[in-house]
Amino acid sequence: MKLIDVFPENAQKNTWLADTGPKPGEYAQSLNGYELPIAMEVRRGRYNKNYEHPQPLKPNQPVEWQVPLRDHDHVFLKGHRIMIQVQSTWFPLIDRNPQKFVPSIYQAKATDFVPATQRVYCSPELPSYIVLPVIPRN
Repeated sequence: MKLIDVFPENAQKNTWLADTGPKPGEYAQSLNGYELPIAMEVRRGRYNKNYEHPQPLKPNQPVEWQVPLRDHDHVFLKGHRIMIQVQSTWFPLIDRNPQKFVPSIYQAKATDFVPATQRVYCSPELPSYIVLPVIPRN
């Protein structure tokens, strides 16, 4: 999971003329719409209930997924948005996820690596949410 600070599209005044647009490479130097990663954490599904006894996830059964992020000092400025990215693999930074429950992912066979669909639910019955601390200004 990734917690991201998304800058607004008008975060930085562009120096080019509106009718000519940016020169090659100029827009990439702008902070407009920039997505700044604040916190990133891996939480393997096999250990969602406990770390001593890995268990497979049940297909199409929603589960609460708590991903504790380590403390970070960050202020989301006015006009910025909070983005959450959820993914089932982070390869090549983290070892490949076979997407199939195996005793050890380090001994997974080629046939264990199968496609998977991840769903984030958002309904009154199954709400998705994030909890972030808010520190009041003095």
